[in-house]
Amino acid sequence: MDYPQIIKDLPKASIPLNGATAHLLQGQNNQLVFFDFKEDTEIPMHMHGAQWGIVVDGKIELTIGGKTKTYQKGDSYSIKAGEEHGGKIYAGFKAIDFFEEKDRY
Repeated sequence: MDYPQIIKDLPKASIPLNGATAHLLQGQNNQLVFFDFKEDTEIPMHMHGAQWGIVVDGKIELTIGGKTKTYQKGDSYSIKAGEEHGGKIYAGFKAIDFFEEKDRY
């Protein structure tokens, strides 16, 4: 599955992870990011404002608040503000994530 041109026409976000490309829809107080990963990538444990995401394709293994779970196409995840999280993204992973921070990326 590939994102349609209407998504690809959005500005690219600067993502500091290997194999990642992302397109950004910037709101006044929030961000919506369309992620696409072409290779396996580790996400170090970190914290920031609240985040909600839905898996469009592929899979991700996330540890959120000390609990690890694998999310696949159609699954959603929710991370509270200040909640430590990280994990492993597998090649082919695509997700749409909403960030409560207006300047996350």
